[in-house]
Amino acid sequence: MEYKNNISLIPQYSLRETLLIWAVAAIPMWILGWGVYPFLSSGLGAVEAPLLRIKLLTGGLIWQFILSMWILYCEEGNLRFETIRRRFWLNHPVSPKTCLTQKSLWWWLVPLIVLVALLEIGLGEWLEYFWVTLFPFFAQPAGYDATTLFTPEMQKQWIGQWSLLGLFATLALFNTFLGEEFLFRGVLLPKMNGAFGKWDWVANGILFSFYHLHQPWGILAGLPANLIFAWSGKNFRSNWFPIILHSGQSIYFLFLILGLVLGLA
Repeated sequence: MEYKNNISLIPQYSLRETLLIWAVAAIPMWILGWGVYPFLSSGLGAVEAPLLRIKLLTGGLIWQFILSMWILYCEEGNLRFETIRRRFWLNHPVSPKTCLTQKSLWWWLVPLIVLVALLEIGLGEWLEYFWVTLFPFFAQPAGYDATTLFTPEMQKQWIGQWSLLGLFATLALFNTFLGEEFLFRGVLLPKMNGAFGKWDWVANGILFSFYHLHQPWGILAGLPANLIFAWSGKNFRSNWFPIILHSGQSIYFLFLILGLVLGLA
């Protein structure tokens, strides 16, 4: 029970503090996506414009990593690896029944990975259609879809372009690990119980969905998976679970781009 008691002694954020951290992460991404990008992309071609958007959003994700480290330093007084591991729950899973480390709980990743994939593939498209039908102003504008970079007509252009792989690798690293996950599951999740009680993981998943103001067409579509990310981190007291679950799409795109660069696609 010692582990559980230690968790309960962590100073908790107030609702105001939680929303402030959310805003400091979400607003810069919104500005980059809807202010800086339209301004800088004017006159750019079908390749340059999506690449610019990816670079800008990667910059926003790097800011989230810096913000996470700054908050950690202010709270803990150092940035040692052990401090990061403890504060951000980067440990083996902990049994919710015994409050003891139980490595066999890693097997939970198998059904959770399958569930997230089914939700994103099977339910995501329908939820996005429903969302943008309900709120048409949230629909994705022309020039905002990065998948246009990977149409059959574009494939030959990427052969040997290792910089493209490097860009997406950087995006993936900060998107599903050092940026979003460090901030939302590392900084916020362990300290949201004071404001939201046992529903802290639900609040975390909802806040993470609405953080995506820079791509609002996916807010509802991403909610089921985002709730699973938050639940798995809270339930097993290990944020390696949401990091791994969140990284599935990134790994898929990295292999896709690697195939394009090598001319295998």
